[in-house]
Amino acid sequence: MIPFPADEFYNETQAKMFLQFYEQTAEVVLSEFMEATWDYVTNITRLNRENMLQKEVERSQFMLYFGTRARLFKTDHFQDPSVKRMLSKLQNVDKSALPTEELREYNRLLTYMETTYSTAEVCLDEGPCLSLEPDLEEVMATSRDQKELLWAWQGWRDAVGRQIRPFFDYYVHLSNKAAQYNGYEDMGALWRSKYESDTLEEDLKQLYEELQPLYLNLHAYVRRSLYRYYGPELINLRGPIPAHLLGNMWAQSWDKILDLVLPYPKKPPEDITKIMKSQHWKPEKMFHEANIFFTSMGLLPAPPDFWIKSMLERPADGREVECHASSWKFYRRDDVRVKKCTEVTIEDLLSIFHQMGHIQYFLQFQNLSIIYQEGASPAFEEAVGSAITLSASSYKHLLTRGLLGQQHQDSEEEVNFLLGIALEKIAFIPFSYMIDVFRWKVFDGTITKNLYNQEWWNHRLKYQGLCPPVPRSEEDFDPGAKFHIPASVPYVRYFLSLVLQFQFHEALCRAAGHVGPLHRCDIFNSKVAGKMLGDILKLGSSRPWQEVLREMTGESSPSTKAFMTFFKPLLNWLVNENVKQGDILGWPDYSCSFEEKSTNKVLFLGMELEPDKAHLGQWLLLGMSLIMLFLILGLGFRLHYLEKQSLNKDTMILSTLPYTYFLGIAMEPRQAARKQWILLGLCFILTLCSMGLLIRILTHHSRKPPWMKAESQSWELPP
Repeated sequence: MIPFPADEFYNETQAKMFLQFYEQTAEVVLSEFMEATWDYVTNITRLNRENMLQKEVERSQFMLYFGTRARLFKTDHFQDPSVKRMLSKLQNVDKSALPTEELREYNRLLTYMETTYSTAEVCLDEGPCLSLEPDLEEVMATSRDQKELLWAWQGWRDAVGRQIRPFFDYYVHLSNKAAQYNGYEDMGALWRSKYESDTLEEDLKQLYEELQPLYLNLHAYVRRSLYRYYGPELINLRGPIPAHLLGNMWAQSWDKILDLVLPYPKKPPEDITKIMKSQHWKPEKMFHEANIFFTSMGLLPAPPDFWIKSMLERPADGREVECHASSWKFYRRDDVRVKKCTEVTIEDLLSIFHQMGHIQYFLQFQNLSIIYQEGASPAFEEAVGSAITLSASSYKHLLTRGLLGQQHQDSEEEVNFLLGIALEKIAFIPFSYMIDVFRWKVFDGTITKNLYNQEWWNHRLKYQGLCPPVPRSEEDFDPGAKFHIPASVPYVRYFLSLVLQFQFHEALCRAAGHVGPLHRCDIFNSKVAGKMLGDILKLGSSRPWQEVLREMTGESSPSTKAFMTFFKPLLNWLVNENVKQGDILGWPDYSCSFEEKSTNKVLFLGMELEPDKAHLGQWLLLGMSLIMLFLILGLGFRLHYLEKQSLNKDTMILSTLPYTYFLGIAMEPRQAARKQWILLGLCFILTLCSMGLLIRILTHHSRKPPWMKAESQSWELPP
């Protein structure tokens, strides 16, 4: 038999047939996997978890099969660039590259971490247990009692981070192994590859530095406002801000403390949430409102099945669900859904606009090959809905939709309005940048497992100017308290989308014919803007995102110009206000005092005591244990002596001795003596265990977090 040249099997014609075969089979495999995953996150049970994990194995085997074969094609001489691009995309099989047993372990690990996060609760001493959504988030948003805020902040991290910590290093190990099977140095490099850019890290750093003046001015202004409210005991005007005082569990968005930082408190903005509730809004109406916005621009409506199959609010039947808002495509025509535990608030309404931006993207690119059914880049997918929210949250749009009563804004009300948006958008700049800067260092080994928490707070201090409100140690794992870390979701997409959404907004406003300040633009009802957006979304990931960006905005790379333009009136006001108050920008002291005010107590035998009293009690217990040990040793010597004496006597006499008693039971003397030795041994072991436990408690409580100096308790940035 004459062998055929390899080129005959792996030529361009064969490649097209191969891709066609993938297309025919992928729809079934991927839709089954998505359905099983959906079933689990909307009804967390053991059975649903096992079914999801099984479907994940099938999906991974499928991706590995096609990914391995896609690498056999030598595409250098292929004529069709689309064939080359699709084969290139198929070659990256992500975690599917792991051997079957390790893949099963990895999937179970990811499921455990995500489920731990989704089902965690913080319990009151006497009373109900609170979930993150909406209970703990409500505490963080509305409470102004720093003790209560601290309880929620610390309780959430104890409930989630500490449970995830023991498994995170193994997750890092398996992630890196999967990346190396795909030809990357580590998982961070694989994540970055999605952006098809050799200069991604440098570009991101430049964008961050260009936006930093906005953040530094906002930080200084907010710090001064919190100083007025909480006083010098909690706020240092030259230092970082305690992370529990900013109205959000992760201090990523500060809009919930607008009442504490309002520039002109005599002209507070209208309470839109209150207006929505007075108008009897329901979660479904909120989704319809977003749908109306998209269709007003000539874009596609949500299909009928969307309203039937989506989880638009927390189920009333008591089942456990994952509440973190997300949008889903099922690789079947018009099968798109949203999962969200909606509350009737303006924040949730704008979050819904964001989610419906994802849904619009899914609907627009569903005619493409399955390989191209994703955003031009991960950041593009996030930016679309966020760009729409910039119009949906504009004063003009809210007025049009009957969610505001006052017809006009004066200059002071406009500053208040812009600050409300800045507390969400500008506050998010360093947080969205820092998370993956931290994780990339974890993946490449720069940050080792014994320094996870220390480096997390070093990064939060360096980039955000925040510090923890209480001492943290390496037994804590505060990164794990943020969903995207246990769920293994890359985060830099949100930083890039923060920049892109303003570029998109500016381009869409220009297309809509808007004249005037960018923050006043509303593209509602603009068919021209709708066509521009729809044409971009239809491309999916069929072309490099830089080309798609140029087609929409005229720029081939992310630019901060539109962001700066949007907030220019506010920045001018903030700069003037900070200069007037004599506030410095940044946190040159780099310190956080941990001298706890009224909450620095420790538990001792179920009682909350001052540390010195608890330590005294521990030493007393240790002393009593030592005394008990000596007594037991003395008793043991005495028993040994008496037994030795008895052996010297006539055994006949011993045999005629009457019965003796042991623990109230009559028995022979020899038998009683043996049981006394056993009891003595048990007492000895228990005493040693008690002493060991007490010594551990003493050494544990005397330990300081590794990044705190013994005397000054100050923070230090890494060199």
